[in-house]
Amino acid sequence: MKKPDNIVYNEETNEYDAYLKPYATNFTAPKIDLPNSVSWKKQNITLANKQIKASFEELKKEFEVLYNKFSYNELVYSSKFTFEPIVGETYHLYENEKGRFLSLLKPSECNFNYIGSFRLDSDKIWNKIE
Repeated sequence: MKKPDNIVYNEETNEYDAYLKPYATNFTAPKIDLPNSVSWKKQNITLANKQIKASFEELKKEFEVLYNKFSYNELVYSSKFTFEPIVGETYHLYENEKGRFLSLLKPSECNFNYIGSFRLDSDKIWNKIE
């Protein structure tokens, strides 16, 4: 025997199972409203993108600092010097027709092409002095 359309009957279990359904099964059931997830997505994707961009900018800045440190270190170590530098002392890098060289002479004390001043730290890394 066929049941009417507005009755929820499961023919497999031979039971009325309206209470098990995740949706309304009759006209008097409360309205089911779906949450507006579009505005939530727009708001949070903007916030997430801003946070990711800020993290990227921080990493980019840190990379630039490390790359400059690497470049200066390579520049000083590839130059000529005939003494053993002392940790914590300031040395000056110059260039002449024979190439780059490290010296104790200050830029005001000589006429060579001055490249920059560097200090050797305890990790044996040369740091440029501004």
